[in-house]
Amino acid sequence: MASWNDVEREEPEFAARVRSRFDAGKHKTMATLRADRSPRISGIEVEFDGDELTFGSMPGARKGADLVRDPRFALHSPTADPPDGDPSGWAGEAKVAGRAVLVGELEGEASGQLFRADLDEVVLTRLTDAGDRLLIEVWRPGVALRRVERD
Repeated sequence: MASWNDVEREEPEFAARVRSRFDAGKHKTMATLRADRSPRISGIEVEFDGDELTFGSMPGARKGADLVRDPRFALHSPTADPPDGDPSGWAGEAKVAGRAVLVGELEGEASGQLFRADLDEVVLTRLTDAGDRLLIEVWRPGVALRRVERD
């Protein structure tokens, strides 16, 4: 498992592009596992707080209960369509997956639980500069950044 700081330290340019996709909008989508192990999709806001990727859960929310019971999650950035007539202008989308670590209670105006992400995968999907192929970049702890192109 790794922190967001590990991604930034090992692949700073990649991390900056991933973060820009997450910063492109307020609302992200998180997948957690219900008690019966079926998937649950929830809207969520996240923060890059120093070296960590963090997120909260409101009191009594099923998402928080899911993460306490089974910490595995996947998080998807906001998405946007490629610009009309300029597919290579599409900034892409980012995803991270890992385990949520309960840090404690949220501080400030909002109440609830605060989690930080222990990451085991960070993915950026976009088009090649020519705009004719899909480019998937995958970072995992201890493994070199992998790039795969698909038609």
